[in-house]
Order: sequence, then structure tokens, then C-alpha cells
Amino acid sequence: MATAKRAGKTAAKKGGPKRNPLDPARVAAILDILARTYPGVVCALTHRNAWELTVATILSAQCTDVRVNIVTPALFKTFPTPKAMAAASLPEIEELIRTTGFFRNKAKSIKGAAELVVREFGGKIPQTMEEILRLPGVARKTGNVVLGSWYGIAVGVVVDTHVMRLSRRLELTKETSPEKIERDLMKILPQDRWINFSHELIHHGRQVCVARKPRCVDCTLETLCYSADKTWSSHPA
Repeated sequence: MATAKRAGKTAAKKGGPKRNPLDPARVAAILDILARTYPGVVCALTHRNAWELTVATILSAQCTDVRVNIVTPALFKTFPTPKAMAAASLPEIEELIRTTGFFRNKAKSIKGAAELVVREFGGKIPQTMEEILRLPGVARKTGNVVLGSWYGIAVGVVVDTHVMRLSRRLELTKETSPEKIERDLMKILPQDRWINFSHELIHHGRQVCVARKPRCVDCTLETLCYSADKTWSSHPA
């Protein structure tokens, strides 16, 4: 029998042009499996309100959610509201978030976001993408996280490194930029699945389809995956 890696490559080649990775039935099967594999999945960032989730998501750039969740309790205890954060000095904020990396830029973003929220939004995180993108340090990914996870508003799909990697592995997109990947996903996924799809794929990327050595033998999506670098394949060689 061919090696695991060769089996994966052979399977991918056998499918060739006859396979349609974007077949609605295949996409529906992927969504069904993810929903059953990760029932009740939620955002991994610990938060109690939209403001805390906004700050946590800003801090998560180039940093693990685990590290962010270690840092935020002390941060929010010291500065529990946007008003308190806006009044804080940059050195005070920097010291509390230092271990998240790029802490000086993040501190400026958090303080600036707090000032704008207090000044223009009555101390509350706005509920539209157009408005939330005005906050310093907030790009579309953060906007999607907050609007989707806290407000339940599906205006787009969160595309982080796991969603980027797995969407390409599953051949749901060929794009490489988050913006273009999001557009592709929005075209093929039902809008009522945009929020949970990202959470599910993020959990799957952390627990099973890990970047260095995917655990294909344990993957519930394996029969639907033809990635060339699989470590195990059920597809005929």
C-alpha cells in the first residue's frame, strides 16, 4: 500500500477535474459534520460584554487566545469600562498587556478605541460594521468577531489563520488574502452558518487539523478532504 502521504496525493490526483469541491451537497456535508463535531461551540476568548470582546480580539493579533485569556482578567479588573480605559495612561495599559506582544501598538489601539467609544457611541460598542471599523485597532476580522459572537449579527465570516488554512485545505477557496477568502466563503455558505462555521473551523484547526502534522486519521472531515499533504487517507490509492 502506498505511504500515507502518497495515498493523499494519489487521491487528490484521481479526483482531478471531475470533482467539484464547491458542490452544494459537499459544502452542506462539511457544515453538517462540523456542527455535529463541535456542538454549542463559542468564541474561545473570555469576555463578559462587547467591549471586553473587542479588547480581547485586538490583543489576540499575533498572540494565542490562551495568552489573551491570562492577561485580560487583570486588565479588566483595573480598567473595567471604556471610560476607565480611556482615562488610563499608555504605560499602565502596556504593563498589563506586555506579554501579548506588540504591546505598545495594542495599548494605543485599546486606549484610542475606548476614547472613541466613550466620545461618539455612549460607552457602547456599535452594532454595525461601518461604525465598528472606525475604532482604532479594529479591522474586519475583529468586527466580525464582535458582531457575530456578542450581538449575533452575521455580516461576514471571521477569517483567522485557522480558517484561512482549513478553507484552502478543504478547497473552499483558492485565495490567500483574508478579504478574498471571506468573500468566497460568504458566497457558498448560508448566512445563518457564517458565525458558527468560523468557530467550528478554528476549533478543528487547533484540535485535529493542526498545521505541522494534521491528525487525518481522527478527522471527521477526512472522507471529504483531498488535500495533497494528508497524513492518512481513506480514499483508494
